[in-house]
Amino acid sequence: MGGRDFGVDLAAVETICNHIRQVKDLGIEIGVVVGGGNIFRGWRAVEKGMDRVAADNMGMLATVINALAMMDILEQMGVYTRVMSAVKLEAFAEPYIRRRAVRHLEKGRIVIFAAGTGNPYFSTDTAASLRAIEVGAEMIIKATNVDGVYSADPKIFKDAVFYPRLNYMDMLTQELQVMDSTAISLLKDTNIPVRVVDLNVPGNLKRVVLGEDVGTLIS
Repeated sequence: MGGRDFGVDLAAVETICNHIRQVKDLGIEIGVVVGGGNIFRGWRAVEKGMDRVAADNMGMLATVINALAMMDILEQMGVYTRVMSAVKLEAFAEPYIRRRAVRHLEKGRIVIFAAGTGNPYFSTDTAASLRAIEVGAEMIIKATNVDGVYSADPKIFKDAVFYPRLNYMDMLTQELQVMDSTAISLLKDTNIPVRVVDLNVPGNLKRVVLGEDVGTLIS
């Protein structure tokens, strides 16, 4: 969204893609799960009376728009990319098939996973956890607008405490909102670590991959 109130800011997408390309240049296999909140936020529509399933379906379609924007800019940078959708949209994206996704990664392509899990009631966080498990990812990087996990929203509460390390049970028992409980439960069962980092800091994704102690580690 960049500096806009709504929609896709291509300059912002290009900045994100540059961060991803820096990691790709290290020879890392990368899958990306993208959200759609810049276009449509289902929970806000539900609060105003929209049916939850319809709202979640619209949110899934919004992620496809963002995925296509990322694909286009990455390919302009010379990075081979595939968009795989959890819902059938063959005119725009490949259907998500686990073995095909793994093969794309092995061939050095970035795979952008769109449309969440393909089901209502499941968040993009849960989609990221599920896809990470399916393709055998070593780590999830949750790239967001804050520099890690806090006891409360640091933009609202000045006394919020920063957590450099957390375990999965901390996330569940303290109800820390950086990822939802379904996503954390999946990761707890499979021991995939998560790094929560600020995407607005240039080079942060690369620092994580190089082993630097950036943001919050959940493990």
